[in-house]
Amino acid sequence: MFEVPPLGGGGGMVAMTYDAIVIGSGISGGWAAKELTEKGLKTIMLERGRDIVHIKDYVNANKAPWEFAHRATRTQQMIKDYPVLKRDYPLNESNLDYWVNEKESPYTEIKRFDWFRGYHVGGRSLMWGRQSYRWSDLDFEANAKENWVVDWPVRYAEIAPWYDHVEKWAGISGSIEHLPQLPDGQFLPPMEMTVVEKDVAARIKQHYKGARSVIIGRTANLTVPHEGRTNCQYRNKCALGCPFGGYFSTQSSTLPAAMKTGNLTVRPFSIVTKILYDKNKKKATGVEVLDAETNKTYTYNAKIIFLNASTLNSAWILMNSATEIWPDGLGSSSGELGHNIMDHHLGVGASGTVEGYEDKYTFGRRANGIYIPRYQNIGSDKRAYQRGFGYQGGGTRQGYNHSAEEISIGADLKDNLSEPGHWTMNIGGFGETLPYHENKVTLDKTKQDKWGLNVLAMDIEYKDNEKKMRKDMLADAVEMLEAAGVKNIKSRDGDGTLGRGIHEMGSARMGKDPKTSVLNKFNQVWDAPNVFVTDGSFMTSAACVNPSLTYMAFTARAADYAVSELKKGNI
Repeated sequence: MFEVPPLGGGGGMVAMTYDAIVIGSGISGGWAAKELTEKGLKTIMLERGRDIVHIKDYVNANKAPWEFAHRATRTQQMIKDYPVLKRDYPLNESNLDYWVNEKESPYTEIKRFDWFRGYHVGGRSLMWGRQSYRWSDLDFEANAKENWVVDWPVRYAEIAPWYDHVEKWAGISGSIEHLPQLPDGQFLPPMEMTVVEKDVAARIKQHYKGARSVIIGRTANLTVPHEGRTNCQYRNKCALGCPFGGYFSTQSSTLPAAMKTGNLTVRPFSIVTKILYDKNKKKATGVEVLDAETNKTYTYNAKIIFLNASTLNSAWILMNSATEIWPDGLGSSSGELGHNIMDHHLGVGASGTVEGYEDKYTFGRRANGIYIPRYQNIGSDKRAYQRGFGYQGGGTRQGYNHSAEEISIGADLKDNLSEPGHWTMNIGGFGETLPYHENKVTLDKTKQDKWGLNVLAMDIEYKDNEKKMRKDMLADAVEMLEAAGVKNIKSRDGDGTLGRGIHEMGSARMGKDPKTSVLNKFNQVWDAPNVFVTDGSFMTSAACVNPSLTYMAFTARAADYAVSELKKGNI
């Protein structure tokens, strides 16, 4: 059910009690709610923003571009009102209300960091890119092998069953490739590559003697009906919300499952300001909530707490939960809380035209692309930096907008518009960022948001290792397209500012030792074992693949462990 804010409020009211509290309703929060409620726990999900109801509230999902006042583009007023969002593609009128009001929720940039946020039920699960890849031991072992910061406390074999678990429910389409650096999963049938992508893939495989691969993207878009949801309709309007449930989101998948149990209460407009800690019991007792509409304060108690507010907001909640024991916040005893922030650096790639397929066409708007898995620093391919990168992209045919500007009227224009343009091939790199201790967020006690709460200050940047990597990301992109016979190749070395990958990670890393990490191997806060953090905060390193599937797997695993420990009386 959805809870109406209780009467009263303030310090004198009786706290409301549940078995579990889930803070945040995005990809990991939705999974926490599903797993906990299905195991019988009475759970409340606290979301700081408004509710968005599946199907009913996707108000723009069926609109054509010409039905928007400004053709789904951005206006000068939007540019003025959203100084951060304007830095990249998200700013447009088609789903503007899915993004945070920057005037109400500002932040401080000690160094530039492009923070693109969504405060509403479902969070960024409504707007994510849906690319879903498993990690391998290449990723889990990298820190240890390179003697970099701290080792992951887990390996692939331990997480593989949980990847199976979440893939089977979420619905991930993909192809079996038998690549050691990119494990196969429990896939629905793959989407099909275009004729140009198939040709480029074959040429690259031949040229590099199988050392590099071009595969169809592994995406959380359904290719067949699945778990009561309709398959993807190839509209490519995912960021507007999908009325068919054709891609994984909290609204289409985990939330209905949790609600079906009768054990879930959802309370929107609930800003969790702190986790409450009992120093005598040495565990958390609940949370304090500021109602975003009334500004009244409420307390919710629970036996276990899952913190899933997203990497940076989860760090904010932990830091804001300071006590006389830990003045820097709950989970700060190691000195690592708020540090080691990572994102994927991107904006580097190449594109060109492909000849010889003028009689070939595409049908529909496939909500997916191709993927070139990492091949650097694997086997004999050694590079002058650590880790590596992959590419995402696609081969498509231009539409009517290829028309020459000088043909602006009459029959010639109509004839020109009736034929599609040439085929193009484009690839863009996603590079791993190392977990630097000095990349951090802190509380800015000189600046407040709409509700009078101190905001986060960002001190985050990529460094020499990433700069070296970006040179290869560009050079390799050009080289591969040339090898594939692509013509008129143009490279790009765009803005790699961290944040715009929208893959924030690492603010409360897991590890083997409470002296060097915030969480243990089961995502428990060392300092408060009934608090679990399972969003991107726990990541000890970043790999180069999209991370959301890994959040799902670790969340399901942590929930299973939490309930087991609760039943044993250990938490």
